Amino acid sequence: MPERISIIIPTYNEADNIERLVRHLLKAVPAPEVIVSDGGSTDATQLLAKEAGASVVQSSLKGRAPQMNAGAKAATGSILYFLHADTFPPADYQATILENCTPASGAGCFRLQFDDAHWFLSVNAWFTRFDVDSIRFGDQSLYIRRHYFEQIGGFRNDYVLLEDQEIISRIRKCTGFRVLSKAVTTSAQKYRENGIYRLQLIFSFIWFLYYLGLPQQKLVHIYNTLIRKSKLKD
Repeated sequence: MPERISIIIPTYNEADNIERLVRHLLKAVPAPEVIVSDGGSTDATQLLAKEAGASVVQSSLKGRAPQMNAGAKAATGSILYFLHADTFPPADYQATILENCTPASGAGCFRLQFDDAHWFLSVNAWFTRFDVDSIRFGDQSLYIRRHYFEQIGGFRNDYVLLEDQEIISRIRKCTGFRVLSKAVTTSAQKYRENGIYRLQLIFSFIWFLYYLGLPQQKLVHIYNTLIRKSKLKD
């Protein structure tokens, strides 16, 4: 029996992107399972996702980590693929994941590129080709065999920020991890809203504080203080 991919997309007020993304994902043959795990959107995110062909799960907790866990719980596929709502994988993403997701290397991600040609973002994205945990972020998406995801206990619900960094070290303890040669395309809107250089400095600062062991609550407070149009709650 062929393996099936379940795509889990955590959302909160993503009406601008979600319909186009779901339709893009469902062009794959055979069609994957697309699950939108919503954190209480107040716009048309849920309606548009359903109309495009996705299943919608209501997460009892808001935040990417608990929402992705809720989506994974509802999924039926043997491979889970976690994807941000503003990130588009290449057209042949499904075949690429199935080819590379082996028993020995049961997890991985794509490289990154932005929908903006700014030189700094291009350089930033270039570094994602390297298999270094410190530059692994959720915008690159993440695929993992379901049994490995369950074995490590999924994402940590208490992580509001950098849940994508935290999970990588646990994944590597149970299976190989691959950085694929193809790239997903993610929105640079947050960079444009906050200033490209300014936002990268903020991200680097928060990442540095995280590795120093600063608690999540303080990291989130700093994030909300510095980031314009933040969707995170203190």
